[in-house]
Amino acid sequence: MWETKRIIRWTLLIVGVLAILTLTATNVYTLYNLRDSLIQGEQKKQIALLEEVVLNVRRSIYQPYSGFNSLELEPIEGSIQDEGQFPDQVREKIKEVAKSPIFSGIYYTPADTDPCVNGSTIYALNYESFYLEPTTNYPQNLCDGVGLVRTKARIELNNFDYRWNTNTEFDAHRSMNIGFINLHENSVIGYLTATIDREYLIDQVIAPQIQQYFDSSKTSSVVWLHDWANNVVLATNNDSVPFQIDQVEERVDFGRMFENWNMKIAFLNNASVGLYQATFTKNMLVLGFSVLLLLGALFYIFYTAQKERSVLQQQADFLANVTHELKTPLAVMQAAGENIADGRVTQPKRIKEYGSHIYQESIRLNKMIEMLLDVARSDYGTTLIHATPQDLDTLVPEVIESQRSVINRKGHRLQYFGTNKPAMVLVDPEHVKVMLTNLIDNAVKYSPNPSEITIRVENKDHQCYVHCTDQGIGIPRAHIKHIFKKFYRVEDALSAKTKGHGLGLSIIKSLMELNQGHVKVKSEWAKGSTFTLCFPEYIADKYEKQLEQQMDERPSPSYLEPESMS
Repeated sequence: MWETKRIIRWTLLIVGVLAILTLTATNVYTLYNLRDSLIQGEQKKQIALLEEVVLNVRRSIYQPYSGFNSLELEPIEGSIQDEGQFPDQVREKIKEVAKSPIFSGIYYTPADTDPCVNGSTIYALNYESFYLEPTTNYPQNLCDGVGLVRTKARIELNNFDYRWNTNTEFDAHRSMNIGFINLHENSVIGYLTATIDREYLIDQVIAPQIQQYFDSSKTSSVVWLHDWANNVVLATNNDSVPFQIDQVEERVDFGRMFENWNMKIAFLNNASVGLYQATFTKNMLVLGFSVLLLLGALFYIFYTAQKERSVLQQQADFLANVTHELKTPLAVMQAAGENIADGRVTQPKRIKEYGSHIYQESIRLNKMIEMLLDVARSDYGTTLIHATPQDLDTLVPEVIESQRSVINRKGHRLQYFGTNKPAMVLVDPEHVKVMLTNLIDNAVKYSPNPSEITIRVENKDHQCYVHCTDQGIGIPRAHIKHIFKKFYRVEDALSAKTKGHGLGLSIIKSLMELNQGHVKVKSEWAKGSTFTLCFPEYIADKYEKQLEQQMDERPSPSYLEPESMS
């Protein structure tokens, strides 16, 4: 046992030291690598912001056109020719587009008109009346925009039935072009072109977005709106940093909206380096955990060492006490025997008294020796059990009668209550005698005034019980869970005056476990205690079946059969 505890202590100590070394190494490794991790995390965050800027720009352009694809567009052609304007539902959507300052002009080109031919007549939106007016004066880039959407519409209409009544194409950053589709005839009605105010888009939309998300006073990242086709920087959050392509870490495109433009970002002296100090708390937690682990291991070693030292002290006190108590009966026996042997005592009455002293002290000495042997057998697991079916209602009274003289001599009164049916158990009768004798002995010793001791046998729910109740000093609640430990005694003013070794209850617990039972206790301070021995009821047929099953399973040599089944 001691060797096992010593191994556990050393193992925990080694594990604690290894844990400290491992965690410290991990902590140092984290310190060196945290910088890169933080930088990467910050970079991902900056890229996400850049993508949000692009999304906001795209949303500001597409927003006025939301709902176009749900409009009824087939009347457009006749309405424009007859009345010079869009139908009401289309006209309202066109007003929303016209309100956006991003678009500098809105034009409508019928499907059979080619704006690339000089002198062609198309329709321009009057921003005051919101009516379409025929015109031959229109931007030259209208030709390119209409050409793109016309080509795309023809390809798609020739290859499959078109599901949407609009088709949108961008002419780089110059115009947004929408082809109106007649879904019933699978043909193009016309083309709506909104020319983009390039300066407004850059100066009033994109540049403010860049400044809002990438304030140069708060971040060291540099963002550029770059026209890669012409290699021109259109906007940036930091004019002091010149554009260099080799510094670009990431780029985000506008998709087919502005094919020649994209957003580029460079991470210069990233601000995430400043977050390095934030890792101090994490490192302290790791180090603190390591220290606590080591301290826990050391405290455990200290605790077990102190506990073992306490046990050793208890054993030493026990040996000193037992040695003293062994000498007392031996001295009495020696003195009585010497007086008889020398012939100093000749009267028959005196000889009988001396013989009685020798007999009583020999019984006392024999009990002490048996107790020591029980402790030794319990320690080394060599206690033998000879189990036989026993009726507790017969066995218990026999033990009581053997102890009645001691009980009466101390002035106590003992009552026994049997059960109204047999309480058959499979136990070693000698063990039951030892346990019950110890319980009665404790009841006598810890009842300072003459009182009543009650022993009751009970058979209930296939369990047999022996209850031993006294009216003694009781056991404090805090000590109840410890009383079955070896050498443990409740030290107080009353129990300190009572001789004992702290072994009786530990022996009872050990013997009960050997007999497949258990012991329970209920106690109230200064009012008394009730100890209960709990045994499983012996049922012959059930036991024989269990025995056959265990024989088939080749039980271990430690299994002990009953001596007799009768």
